[in-house]
Order: sequence, then structure tokens, then C-alpha cells
Amino acid sequence: MTASAVPIKRSARRLTPQTVAMLGVASLAWAGVIGYARHMGNGVGTMGMPLMEFMAMWSLMMTAMMLPAVAPVALLYLRTINTNRAQRLILFVGGYLLVWAAVGLPVYVALRMVDEHVGDAGSTMRVVAAALLVVAGVYQLTPLKSICLRRCRSPLGQLLHYGNIKGPAKDFKVALHHSGFCLGCCWALMALFVAFGVMNLWAMLVLAVVVVGEKVSRRGETIGRIAGAAFILLAVLVTLSPRVADAVVPSMGSNAGTMTGM
Repeated sequence: MTASAVPIKRSARRLTPQTVAMLGVASLAWAGVIGYARHMGNGVGTMGMPLMEFMAMWSLMMTAMMLPAVAPVALLYLRTINTNRAQRLILFVGGYLLVWAAVGLPVYVALRMVDEHVGDAGSTMRVVAAALLVVAGVYQLTPLKSICLRRCRSPLGQLLHYGNIKGPAKDFKVALHHSGFCLGCCWALMALFVAFGVMNLWAMLVLAVVVVGEKVSRRGETIGRIAGAAFILLAVLVTLSPRVADAVVPSMGSNAGTMTGM
């Protein structure tokens, strides 16, 4: 762990008003996601959601899952701000969440492909799920993942890089820069929603824990590697065990997946 990661650790442990506000927003987002998922159930592909409805739901999901992960970085950034602190913090966090909201577009395209090409073929969906689990698991173990994760865990150099930039767009630019590394770190985890079902509450919870653990925990890189190995093992089990496959992969014929009950 580099020295620049230390301020994040301290900020994460300090219960400031800003921390309470961000965690409060994340809690409200989780409440909204849980309520929506209970209404919709879980299923394969888009589950009939039009693009705008999906994007609204996905944005709420990303707020719930990613806001706790970026909160320590936001608090560190706040320490570099001397004027209009509340407004600029909102711009930073808003820019970060906007990037993750935009990720919903390629996810929706992937889910539409599942709708059109997988149909009700459960065996094909199991193959898709196993393949995505392998891709996510392998990526968790790659050097590129490690590089992006270290930048997410130790962003002080990134924040200082923007110290001399002026203008109202500065905070948004910083958010885009940081979210780029965060996207490089977590894109494969979000792709797993295509495998698990986009309304799978257990998947949301587990992946959110992995994301926050990777970024905040002292053993973050180890957590990422353990998650990668677990994904690969789960891919093998999905391939070999119909019982595991039925538990993990939602059924096309039902919106009530076994892993959505919370």
C-alpha cells in the first residue's frame, strides 16, 4: 500500500457530515432498488424493460453500489478544495456516478442480444453465464486490473495532478479521470449482471461488497484475487452441476429467480 492510500483510510473511518450524506443517499438508493426488484423479480435479458426505464433503474443501482466505494475518494478530494466545497463535491460525485450510469447503455445492448439470440434455451444461457464468469474471474487476476485498482485505492497523485487546473469544469474532469480507472477496475464485475440477471439482489449485494472491499480494505488486492478465483470456480460449477446452474442463472420463463429473495 502506498503512502497516498493512507488519507483514504483515515477519511473512510471519519464520520463526517459529508460521509453521512453520501451513505444516506446510497441507503435510499438501495431501498429503491430492493423495492423495484421485489416488484419486477429477476429474469434473463432486459425482462421487457424499455431503454429509458432500464437506464433509470441502472442509475439507481450504480448509486447504491458505487457511492459507498467512491465516498473515501470524495472525502480526500474535499480536503483539496478551499471554496464552494459542497457544490464542488456534488459535481465530483455526480460526474463519477454519471459515468457509471452511462455504462448501462452497453449493458442494455448486451441484454438485448440475450433477448434476441438466447431465447428460452436454458442450456445456452448457462454457457453464456459460465463464459462471463470466466472472463470476470480471469480479469480479476490480470496486471491491468491491479494497475486500475491501485489507482482507485491510491488516487492522491491523480487529484494533485489537477491542482493547477482552473474553471468550473475542473471537478467534473477530476471525476471523469478517476471514474476511468474505476471503470477499468470494475467493468467485468458489472458484466456479471448479464449472467445473474440484472435484478438479482444477491448479486448486487455480493458485487457491492467486493467493490467496496477492493477499494477500501487494507487487503483490497487480495479480496479482488479471491473474488476472481471464486468466479472461475463458480463457472465450473455452473457448467457441471444443473442444480448450481438453476440457482445462479435466472429462468427465461420466470421473473422470480431463486437468488432475488431478500
